Amino acid sequence: MKTVIACLLSFLFVHPLHVSVTEIEFNEKNKSLEIMSRIFADDLEETLRKRTGNQTFDILAAPKETVNQLMTAYYNENLKVSLDGKAQVIHFLGHERDGDAFIFYIEIEKVKKWKTIQTTNSLLTEMFDDQSNLVHVTLYDDVKSMRLTKDHLTDKLTFDVK
Repeated sequence: MKTVIACLLSFLFVHPLHVSVTEIEFNEKNKSLEIMSRIFADDLEETLRKRTGNQTFDILAAPKETVNQLMTAYYNENLKVSLDGKAQVIHFLGHERDGDAFIFYIEIEKVKKWKTIQTTNSLLTEMFDDQSNLVHVTLYDDVKSMRLTKDHLTDKLTFDVK
């Protein structure tokens, strides 16, 4: 009986943290921001089930095109980037599975020199009150980070650009 209870408890607590990690890197050669976002598959699946109203949605079995379509809309609603006060248009490129997580690829094209980046990241915050969205921004060799939560969805970083 103890073994059964232990197995059930371990299933319920797959990972105790609700966190996503988004990396934003300026590609000077391509004049773009390359964005890579990592989200746990089970958290994302729960969120997409709620959004779509489909309680049997299985993200691991869903066709790649379906996931891309759902995530394009989701990122357009939940990830906002401004450079020096100007809103940017994000382009969802695709995804891949990496163990118990998904990695999503996004790009912002035609980026000119900038000093300040403002990011709003509300991924999964509608589902988990304790959700943390870590955002790491790289401009040249300078890396700065922010932690965004349900109560603090937006933050700004300023870089010393010569």
